[in-house]
Parts: sequence; C-alpha cells; structure tokens
Amino acid sequence: MQEILKKLDLSDYIESFSKFLAREKSIILEGDINLHHKLINEISKFDIKAPNEIQNLDRALQHIQKQGVLKVDDIVEFVKILKYFMYLKRFNFDGKLQEWIDKIIIPSDVEKVCDYFDDRAKLKDGIDDEFDSVKHAIFTNKEQIKQSLYKIINNQKVRSYLVDSQVHYINGEESLLVRGGFNHVLKASVIDRSNSGFFYVLPHSVSSLKQKQNDLKNKQEEILLKICRQITSLFEKNLMFLKFINKEFDRFDHYQARLFFAKVGDKNFIIPTKKNVNKLVEFSHPALHDPKPISIDFSKSVVMITGVNAGGKTMMLKSILSAVLLSKYLIPYKAHEDTKIGNFKSINAVLDDPQSVKNDISTFAGRMQEFSKLFSTKSAIVGVDEIELGTDSDEAASLFKVIIEELIKKDIKIIITTHHKRLAALMASNDEVELIAALYDEANRIPTYEFLQGTIGKSYAFETASRYGIPNNVVKKAKEVYGEDKDKLNELIERSSELEKDYKIKIAKLNEEIDNMERLSRNLKEQKETLDDHIYSEKSKLHKEYNDARDEAKKAIKAKLVGESHQHLNIAHKKASDIKTEKVQDKVELKVGDRVKYRTTKGVLISIKGTKAYIENDMGMKVQVKLADLQKSGNPPKVKKKPIKATVTIQKPSSGHVKLDLHGQRSDEAVDNLDKFLSDALIAGFDEVLVYHGIGTGKLSYAVKQFLDSHPSVSGYTDAHPSQGGFGAKVIKL
Repeated sequence: MQEILKKLDLSDYIESFSKFLAREKSIILEGDINLHHKLINEISKFDIKAPNEIQNLDRALQHIQKQGVLKVDDIVEFVKILKYFMYLKRFNFDGKLQEWIDKIIIPSDVEKVCDYFDDRAKLKDGIDDEFDSVKHAIFTNKEQIKQSLYKIINNQKVRSYLVDSQVHYINGEESLLVRGGFNHVLKASVIDRSNSGFFYVLPHSVSSLKQKQNDLKNKQEEILLKICRQITSLFEKNLMFLKFINKEFDRFDHYQARLFFAKVGDKNFIIPTKKNVNKLVEFSHPALHDPKPISIDFSKSVVMITGVNAGGKTMMLKSILSAVLLSKYLIPYKAHEDTKIGNFKSINAVLDDPQSVKNDISTFAGRMQEFSKLFSTKSAIVGVDEIELGTDSDEAASLFKVIIEELIKKDIKIIITTHHKRLAALMASNDEVELIAALYDEANRIPTYEFLQGTIGKSYAFETASRYGIPNNVVKKAKEVYGEDKDKLNELIERSSELEKDYKIKIAKLNEEIDNMERLSRNLKEQKETLDDHIYSEKSKLHKEYNDARDEAKKAIKAKLVGESHQHLNIAHKKASDIKTEKVQDKVELKVGDRVKYRTTKGVLISIKGTKAYIENDMGMKVQVKLADLQKSGNPPKVKKKPIKATVTIQKPSSGHVKLDLHGQRSDEAVDNLDKFLSDALIAGFDEVLVYHGIGTGKLSYAVKQFLDSHPSVSGYTDAHPSQGGFGAKVIKL
C-alpha cells in the first residue's frame, strides 16, 4: 500500500487523514462499501464527538487469552471503548445505524467496570476499602514529610546553613540545599551536589517517613494488582465480547475519521460503480498547491495521453489512478459529485525507471517484467508513464500495440503517457482507445495544463528546450537536423488539434441549441394537451346543459299532454345525438409500447384488441378503454421509480450472550438448541461463540461435531481454553 501511495504522491494526504483516527490502523475498510457509505451518511445527521485516542489492544486480548493479568492502563483502554459505545447508545438513531448499535449489547458485569475509574485513569474512592485506607495513609504521610521539612527550615541552628528556604525535588526526593559543615547541626544524607558546590540533603528525620511512604506505595500496588486480577478474570469470561467490541470500535472509528476529514476542505465521497462509466469532473490532486481541476472521460479501455513536455501528462495519469484508489477505500477527495469511478480489483502504477545496480536489469527489461505480470491479472487499472522508455521507438510501437490489444481482452484498463506518435497513430483506429492531448499556448510559449480529447498532441521539445535555457542557435540547428518533413508532420498534428478544438466548441453549441429546441417542443406539446383538455371540458359542459334542457322538455310533455310537443322532443333528441365530445387531436396510428393519454390519465399502451385498448397508467394500474379515446403523450413521468426493496423481519434475540450449556441434554434435543443458538448469534452479529457439551461418554460431543461440520455458517471450531472448559467445550467461529 505504501508503495502505490508514494508513486501517486498520496502519502501526505493519507497521513493527514490518519490523524483523524482514534488509533493507528490500516486505511482499508473491509466489507460492503455501499453499506459503509450509507452508515456514514446516517452518522453525519448527528453531532457526535470524536472518540479519544485509544491504544491498540491486540496484545492485551492475547494476554487475557493466555491467562495473564492486565495492567491498569490496558483495563482503562477497554473502559474508554465501553464508555464510548454507552455514549452512542444515548442517541436516537434510525435505519441501519440503529440496527448496528443495537447489536452491541454490553454485559452488565462488564459495564460495572466502567464505574471503577475516573477520567484520569485512577481508581475511584469506594471501590475497595483497603485501597482507600492505604491511599489516605499515603496522603497523611506526605503531609507529615512536608511539616517535618518546614520545621527543619525554621530551626534557628539550621537556618544559617541553608542556601534558601525552599524544598527541592532531586531524584524524586524532597531535599534541602545546604552549605558545607551542615553536619554539625543537621543529621542528613547527601543525595546530590549543585553546580555552585552546595549539597542537596535528605534529613534523617524525614528518611523514616519516606521509608513508610515507600511501604505504603508497595502495599497500594499489591491491592491494585489484586483488583486488576479480578477484572482480568471477568474479562476472560467475556473475551469474545471484548474482541467483538474492539473490532466494532475500529469500524466506527473509520466512519468518524472519514466524516470529519470530508468536512475539512469540502470533500466528496465518490462510490465505485459497476457501470462501465469512468469520468473525472473537476478533480484536484491533493499533492498540488492551488491545482487546476481536471475533467476527463476515461471510460474506454485505453487512454493515451500525448502532447507537450511538462504539460501535466504524468499528473493527469496520477490523478486518474489516485481518484480510483481513494474511491476504492472510501477516502473523500476534492471532485465534483458528478464524478463516476469504476470498481477495480487492483491498481498498478508503472511510473519509475526500474534500472539499478542492485537488480542488474535494463530499463526496458524491467518494463517487460511489469507488463508480464499483467497477463495474469483481471479487472485492474494500470498507469504507465512514458511507455516507450528504454528501447527503439519504432520496434516498441509495434510491440506495445499488440500487448495493449491483448490486455484489453483481459478487462484491464490502461492509462498511458507517451511521445510515440507512431504508437498513437497505430492505436487511433481502435474504438477502445481514447486519445488525449496536453495543450500548449503558442502565443505565450507555455503549457496550458489543459487537455483535449480525441486527438494526438505535439511534444514541443524544441520550445521546451528554449524555455529552460538551451541557447537559440543550438535549438535552431537541432530543428535543421530534425528535418523539414517531420516538422511539417508536427504542424499537421498541431493544426489537427486546433481543428478538433474548434469542432468540440461547435458541437457543444449545437448540442445546446438542440436541447433548447427539445425543451420548446415539449412545452408546445404540453400546451396542446392543456388546450385539448379545455375544449373537451367545455363541450362536455354544453352536452350536460342540453341534456338538462331535454329533461325539462320531457317533464313539460307529461304535464300538458300536447301532441305537438312530442314532435319537438324528437327534434331535440336528434340534435343531442349529433353533439360529439371528441377531443381535438391529430390522427396518429398508435402501437403497443407508445405513451398515451386517456382524459387526465397518462400511461403506456400494452395491448390492442379491435376497438379496445389496454393501458397501464403511471401508478401501475391497468385500464381498458376505447382505442378512439386515446392520444399520444410523449412526456414520461417525472417521478423517478424507487427500487423495490425486499424487507425481511427477523426477531432479534433478547440477550447478547455468546455461551450455550448443553450438559445433561439428549443428542437430538442438544442439536435443536444448538441450531437456534447459532441462528441467534448470527443475527446478533457475533464472530465467535462458546458451547459447553461436557466429556461424559462422548455421544453428545460427537453429535455436536457432526452438526457443526454440516452447518453452512460455521467456518471452523476448536476445543476451548482450559479456563473455559477445555475438551468439554467448543469455540465456534461464524
């Protein structure tokens, strides 16, 4: 890991990220990256303080397993982790985050240990009476030492020999600074001399108190050792839980560190996708100060970067690989959220010259070794800087063309920088190759650090030599040696680049105009549909009014029984029948799969049977209507369909115990209980559990082994430690 970070100039960036971790660890976050990202997003909704610095506890866990006694400092580190998860449980999380925190159930006897120590890792008062008594005696003894020294300082006979009236701490001892001849008035032991020739002395009257203090401290250490032995014994019984919570703390620490790191400098999380789209948008390499953001589409199998020397080709290559690596390990970085990164199993960078005295290998031979390894690799991204390094350019062009084409077949993405115009020309016709040129500002004679896709760039070797101090007459002679024909070829390449640039600008403008026309067309269709609805509504209203008038005429006939009224009623009925309420629409032939509209309902035409049609509206309902009542609708629904999620509800076990006792049970009964116990342990998220089956006749032990061998979720099992049952128990790994 360190080698690839160094090659991509990411070492300082990763080091700055690592400072946000509560304890030193690998930056690799194992597991489902999408789930990790989801949990990070859920954590970001809450104002959670970062955990305090925690020491690595792997050795402490091994010490417990070997029945050693933990030191107070190690116990306090475990307490820090336990207290942090107790703090997290006070939040009202939801979703996946709450599910995860709920799995961490702290045993009550372990939780009590958290109350033993204060914030300075000192044992609290009231935990052990004997310890409290010794602690008080030490305090009293210190006061007696202090009073004894002040009494000596104020003694008239001694005062004339004192250099000052202070108590000095020399070699951990309270002492007085005196002149020579002090032994006539003070019995004391010399413990050091000052630079001025005076003596630091410890009075004999204080020595006995100091000895008492040492005895008290030794007693205090003995009591503390006894308490540590008790706590270690408790931890040994809950060893699997401690391993579990230690691992879960590292996981949460990864989340918190990434979240806080993202907030510094407004960085984004770019999650790798399985889609065949790779696109950097406004990416800024963290090693550069005030960089020009890079945007590039590298979805094709090969990206070949050519162009001006010192124009940013190598940094473009490093930027692509850096973005892939940071996304792979869920490290946030500066890039637009539209950036898309593929999912690659491995990342390789062939950037350095492999030649050295130690390995006794040529530059080209070293490069061939690097490429030979790639033929046994799949789903990888490889960056190769100056691919033509170390051999004849014409031979290399032919060789690398074939090598690259073979690597494409192995699902390997290759990012190349080169000055090989012949290699670029050979690869230009391949649809899987993207040509990119680093641009040069002719007017100001400097690189622009901008890139143009779809063309081969000129190297501008002579211009670069002049810019870095090579005399003009030397450059002029070099151009003459280079030859007029090759110079014309470079001019042709340069002109092609300019034409390509103009073409890109025109295409962009044309695409913008097309978007505007499509937008206008959609608006017109919407307006027409609105007008159709209005006309349909008005004609329906008229039809209703005429029906009402006809009903009134019927009533008149019944009331007056006038024969002539029947004649008028028939005429009115004929007129009503002639009124049609069809919408104004173009005669368009409809076919299955078309988007259609029926009155105010829109959907998709799924079948046609004679004059009838079946449509499925945007709500998912199927409706049978008359074919004549349908009209085309080109507007798809604006609401995005949400992916259907399958939800399985499993009752969570009521306790977080990781032990099961099968003593005294029949084989079939024991196997049933063991099956349920393992299911509960898997749901709770435990990696290890402990099962007691005893030794006895061996029948129960044999039944347990047979069941474990056939269980799909059991990765292995061993006999327990002697302190946990030995041959009569099994430690099962899930």
